[in-house]
Amino acid sequence: MAIAKETELYGPVKSYFEQRGYTVRSEVLHCDLVAVSPDGNETIIAEMKKTFNLALLLQGVERLRIADKVVLAVERNRKKAGAHNQRFGDLAELCRMLGLGLMTVTFYKTKAPVVEVLCEPGDMPLRGRRPARQRRLLMEFKERSGDYNVGGSGGKGAGSRMTAYREKALRCAWALHTYGPLSPAKASAHIGYKRTGEMMRHNYYGWFEKVERGLYRLAPEGEAALSQYAEIVENWVRAKA
Repeated sequence: MAIAKETELYGPVKSYFEQRGYTVRSEVLHCDLVAVSPDGNETIIAEMKKTFNLALLLQGVERLRIADKVVLAVERNRKKAGAHNQRFGDLAELCRMLGLGLMTVTFYKTKAPVVEVLCEPGDMPLRGRRPARQRRLLMEFKERSGDYNVGGSGGKGAGSRMTAYREKALRCAWALHTYGPLSPAKASAHIGYKRTGEMMRHNYYGWFEKVERGLYRLAPEGEAALSQYAEIVENWVRAKA
């Protein structure tokens, strides 16, 4: 059940804090909701929006200037499972990184709204730096011979994006084009890549053809690839010489 206005979030969020002993007031110095603990030592600001967006995030960061604990509250719409603003695991991690809390409110036709706290203000991030992925990133960077893609293109044209693996496959195609059918060992000697045999067997791009056991030649698709990426191949050949 989708709500029409963000003010519908106020009642459930207010009840959540009041059930935990806080005194709640709305629209205090432009803050949507302010909750103060019984002893007065803890103040929580909650900002509410129908969906998670940049305006809400910036508002939360701004509120951290006046309170140590800030919570963002949004609707969890069960009918929008694929929407970008429903990626609550990622959004919660973003809030943790910024020191914010995040809660969702799910509305139903026949029962009371359900409030779920995805992270509390001040929670530490769960997904620390991943050394293996960092090493993979640096390896991919180092093994590319140049900058042959357009930044920001994302998934568009992913099939023709230049990667370190594609560059190695082009070098293998060049060896077969230049020297004729080769064994993986001989191709490897020409291009300096130890896993040439695995590359030829897997034939990910369809550029290679098996002539007989342990012998490969260049397929028409490989010839076309050499033509398409001629500049990249020529740059490598010059550097190799």
